[in-house]
Amino acid sequence: MSDLKSQLEVLLRAAAAAVLPEAVIDEVVLERPRQADHGDFASSLALQLAKRAGRNPRQLAEALKAALPVSALVQAVEIAGPGFLNFRLNPAARFAVVAEALRDPEGFGRARLGEGKRIQVEFVSSNPTGPLHVGHGRGAAFGASLANLLAFAGYSVQREYYVNDAGRQMDILAISTWLRYLDQHGVAIPFPPNGYQGDYVASMAQGLTARHGDRLVRAADALLKGAPGLPAALPATATTEQAKAAAEQTEAHMDALIAQAKVLLGEGWQIVHGETLAEQVEDMRLDLEEFGVRYDQWFSEHSLYASGRVAAVVDRLERAGHLYRREGALWFRSTSFGDEKDRVVQRENGIYTYFASDIAYHDEKLGRGFDLVIDVWGADHHGYIPRVKAALIALGHDPARLEVPLVQFVSLFRNGEKVQMSTRKGQFVTLRALREETGRDAARFFYVLRKSDQALDFDLSLATSQSNDNPVYYVQYACARINSVLSRWKGDAAMLASADLGRLVTDTEVALAQQLAQFPDMIRHAAEDRAPHSVAFYLRALAACLHSCYNAEQFLVDGDATLTEARLALVSATLVALRNGLTLLGVSTPTRM
Repeated sequence: MSDLKSQLEVLLRAAAAAVLPEAVIDEVVLERPRQADHGDFASSLALQLAKRAGRNPRQLAEALKAALPVSALVQAVEIAGPGFLNFRLNPAARFAVVAEALRDPEGFGRARLGEGKRIQVEFVSSNPTGPLHVGHGRGAAFGASLANLLAFAGYSVQREYYVNDAGRQMDILAISTWLRYLDQHGVAIPFPPNGYQGDYVASMAQGLTARHGDRLVRAADALLKGAPGLPAALPATATTEQAKAAAEQTEAHMDALIAQAKVLLGEGWQIVHGETLAEQVEDMRLDLEEFGVRYDQWFSEHSLYASGRVAAVVDRLERAGHLYRREGALWFRSTSFGDEKDRVVQRENGIYTYFASDIAYHDEKLGRGFDLVIDVWGADHHGYIPRVKAALIALGHDPARLEVPLVQFVSLFRNGEKVQMSTRKGQFVTLRALREETGRDAARFFYVLRKSDQALDFDLSLATSQSNDNPVYYVQYACARINSVLSRWKGDAAMLASADLGRLVTDTEVALAQQLAQFPDMIRHAAEDRAPHSVAFYLRALAACLHSCYNAEQFLVDGDATLTEARLALVSATLVALRNGLTLLGVSTPTRM
């Protein structure tokens, strides 16, 4: 259908050259009308040119219509509204998309938008401090679908997971696991409220016991030595200052436990830390694979420190005059590059901040030669974008090579009640549990039903229902219906590509062909807009046209093999688009339901 648009564009440019020889036309816009009865394509060229030409747009549209060269593609051209040119295609052109889809099913809809360009998509990248929950699932579904979409649009795509395996949060998970391990060996130590408290922590502690017995046991008084006590429970009337002081004391207690554990355990700390990290990363990898999400690379944050990249990138910024010291800390002048305030890259104690390693990571990524890197972040990280781009500018990179689509929060509803989630307290619904309840297909489809930057209410009741109100069921049922008809036909599917499509004349057949013909353009626009939800919207609309046609027409027509083959060719081509679209979203195409 892109060829059809190109040919119509040639006709319009020829008409414009005849009517307005001096006009310079940058782009000829051809779009599908919102209402099928307005034709197959609509152009606003007359409205584009009217102001510059000093002419009435509708009168200019009439002149352009009269100047259009004769074409076998076009059945009629009508003037609509203030000056739109609506094209109605001849039946042969209208149904050309059927043969196109059947000739190259796997390639149908593929675009050359990104030919020769390399894109990296980094997504999820959750701290390996606990099982993935339903919030992470949306980032996974969006990121994987976006990567698939960009690859289908012609880009060379690399999928990456950035493992935050350095820093305090991993230390907190390690100490939380070790405290549960000690408890299993009769060493009772008050569990800090800012530790990780889920059942998975106790499970990892049991694994330590199974592998190492009691050789990692240490005395409680030795661990608590020098650590500030936990604050007493605050009364309901506590002031903001009291709450802040209690929080600071709680964090200081945690830091003291971690520091003392490293001393007491020595090399044993690396055992606890390393095995805890490895178990969590492997659990996330398996969880994501079961969700249909695979990565080309898992990149370690720790490797940036081990290789000296973090220190090197900070040194580059300092030598370029972009850093300064204040109160013992090293600050990046990010306000010089559009950020709202300057940022610390190295604390007064010499420890680099997360921001410093993020700068090193993005510098490393762009150094790999990607034309574009896309970071899929949670909406709560929106304020982080200006500082990262500021650092890239300071390092001499083009900030336009980084895009950051944001994924809004997910609210999960069960029986009309919202489920609360907290990773620390272990009160969350895991992605694995969601998948077990709804199935992978429903979860993947529901996650991309809305734009990523809009909040999503995930309705479990709807996702598990077998009704037309359930969008994934509705689309998959269309696939099953087509497969059922083809199975009952028992003919040679290869012959459908040469079927006589001139027999297709009914309104529902035309509507289905028109919707099918939009698939390639939809793919291109969805890739350009980074919008997998557009694919989901389109599939619902295509399924609706299929169901209407199925209910209105008899596909297996006794005594009329030619009409049967034409209709089966149409629905087979529809199945191609449904399958290709569902595959992009990580959803299966069932043969029966």
